[in-house]
Amino acid sequence: MTHAELKMKALADPETRAEYEAQKPEFELLDKLLEARKRAGLTQEQVAEKMGTKATAITRLESANSNHSPSVHTLQKFAKAVGCQLKIELIPHSTR
Repeated sequence: MTHAELKMKALADPETRAEYEAQKPEFELLDKLLEARKRAGLTQEQVAEKMGTKATAITRLESANSNHSPSVHTLQKFAKAVGCQLKIELIPHSTR
C-alpha cells in the first residue's frame, strides 16, 4: 500500500479526518519555514545566529513535535533571518 493510499484510508474515518484538518495549518507553517530556510541556503545554525538564539530553538521551530506554537515576534525574526517578510492572512471559508 502506498503512502497516498494509506492516507486516503485513514482520512475516511471522520475522527481521523477532523484531527488531520485541525493540525493542517501547523504542518503547512512548518513546511513554509523549512522551505524558506532552504531557499535562503542557510543551516539551522546560521538562522539561529542571525536570530540571536540557539540552533536547538530552530530545530523546535521547524519540528511538528513541539508543544509550543511560535509567537508572531519569533516568526518575524525567522523571516528576517531567511530574507523574507512575514505575511499572515485570514482567508474566509469557501461556501459549497
